[in-house]
Amino acid sequence: MRDLLRKKKERRKITVITAYDFIGAQVANSAMLDCILVGDSLANVVLGHARTNQIGMDEMLYHCKSVTRGNSRCFVIGDMPFGSYSTVDRAVQNAIRF
Repeated sequence: MRDLLRKKKERRKITVITAYDFIGAQVANSAMLDCILVGDSLANVVLGHARTNQIGMDEMLYHCKSVTRGNSRCFVIGDMPFGSYSTVDRAVQNAIRF
C-alpha cells in the first residue's frame, strides 16, 4: 500500500490488471504490476453468466483466494458483488470476509 501511496503522491502511473486465478496472478506478479483486480466480470468471462450480478460472495472469495495464492507482490483488489453491500451492516460483514 505504501508503494501505491508513494506513486500517487509522485503522480506516477499505477498499473492494474484483471486476473481470476492462480496462473493469472503469477503472470501479473512476474510482470511487476502494482495491482490485480479480481472483478465481478468473472461472472461473464469465467463462469459464463449473462450478467455480472449473477455472482455471489462465495465465488468472489474463492477466486480472490486463488489469486492471492499466486501472487507475492501485487496489491489485490476484489469486487464486492451486487447485493453484498445493500446495507451498511451487510457491507461491513462482507468486507470483513474479504
